[in-house]
Amino acid sequence: MRRTSAAAHRVRDWAESGIPLLTGHSDGPSLVPPGAAASLARAHTDRIAAATGGRVRLDGARLLSERAAFTGFRRGGPTSAGRHARLLPTADGWAAVSCARPDDPPLLGALVGRDVGDDPWPAVTDWVRTHSGAELADRAELLGLAAGPIASVPTPAPTPLQPRPVEGLRVVDFSALWAGPLCAHILGLAGARVIKVETPHRPDGARRGNPDFYRLLHGGHESVVLDPDVPDQRRALGALVASADIVIEASRPRALAAFGLDAQRFADTGGTWISITAHGRASNRIGFGDDVAATAGLVAHDAEGAPVFVGDAIADPLTGVTAAALALSAPPDGGGQLWDVAMASVVAGTLDPYSRTTVADESTVVPPSRRDPAGTAPDSGRDTAAVLAELGVRIR
Repeated sequence: MRRTSAAAHRVRDWAESGIPLLTGHSDGPSLVPPGAAASLARAHTDRIAAATGGRVRLDGARLLSERAAFTGFRRGGPTSAGRHARLLPTADGWAAVSCARPDDPPLLGALVGRDVGDDPWPAVTDWVRTHSGAELADRAELLGLAAGPIASVPTPAPTPLQPRPVEGLRVVDFSALWAGPLCAHILGLAGARVIKVETPHRPDGARRGNPDFYRLLHGGHESVVLDPDVPDQRRALGALVASADIVIEASRPRALAAFGLDAQRFADTGGTWISITAHGRASNRIGFGDDVAATAGLVAHDAEGAPVFVGDAIADPLTGVTAAALALSAPPDGGGQLWDVAMASVVAGTLDPYSRTTVADESTVVPPSRRDPAGTAPDSGRDTAAVLAELGVRIR
C-alpha cells in the first residue's frame, strides 16, 4: 500500500510538472518518466518556503518545465527539446552526445577523426555505434565534449540541513545558463542581494537565449564584468568574493584556480560556497542539462524500449532548486560550508529501480507555464563601477 501511494504521488507530481508533454516522440503519446524528480523538486521548494517564512512560494515541479513555456520547445524523442543533444546507440548500449556550443562541431570531428562539416550527426552516429560507451566517455573528457553512456551514478547528492534566512546577505554569482542562475534567482526572491559576475571574454551564453526567460532569472540583480587576466581586476575579483556571504559558481576547480579563487578557503572563513558541476568537483567531465540527466540514468523508454529524453535540460532546474535549498540551510556548527553539487548525482538520487515509464493520462497533464518576469535584467557590466566603488576598489 505504501509503495502504491508513493507511486501515485510520483505520477501526479510528474503530470502537474508539465514534463510529460516534453517527453516522448513528437508523433507519439506523452510519457511519464521514471523516478521522482518532480516530487523532489516540490520537496525542495517546500523547504524554501519554510526557510523564508512563506516569502518564497514556488512549485518545484513546475519549475522543471518553465523554460519551455518561454521558448516553445517540444519533445523530440531521442533528440532533446532544445535540439542540441541526441541519444545514440553504442556498441554496448546507449549514450547521450551534446552539440550545444559553436566549438562543438570541430571537437566532434576530432572525436570521430574526420571533418564533419556543418552537420556532425551522421558521422558521430556512425562512430558511436561501433565504440563502447566507456571509450566515448574517455575521449569526450579529453576533448572537453559533453557526452557519455547512460549509466547509474552511485555518488549521493548532498542533503539540505536546518533552514536559515538569507535576507540582506550578499550573493556573488559566477554561474551561467540555468542551474546556477535559478539558484541565485531564488535567493534573490528570498531577499538576498545578487551580484552576477561575468568576464569580458565569456559572457553568460543565456544572454543569447530567450530574453524574457533571462529577465525572469536575473531581474533585480546587479552585473559586474571583470577580467581575471588583468592584475588589478583580478584583485578586485578577490575583494568582491571576500565581501560575499554566498558564492555560486559552475566551473571546474582548475578554472577557479586560474581566477585566483579558493572555494575551500572561503568556506573555512565562514562563507557558503555553492559549487555546481556536471559530475562533481573531482571530475573533469563537462555536461549540460540534457546529456547529464541522460547519462545519470534519467531517460524514458518508448514502446520499443529505446530511450528518449526527459523534459527540457531537466538536470538544470532540478539542480538549481536543490542548490537553492542547500544555500538556504545552515551548517550545524555555525561555520561555513562548501557544497559540492554534482548535477549527475542530483538526478541519480531521484531514480528508483522499481519505477518505469508509463503513458500519460493526457487529461491529468498540465502544460508548461511561465511566471511573469519582475524587474529588468542588467546589461553586462552595468554595475561594475558602483560595486567596486562600494568596496573601495579602483581599477584601470
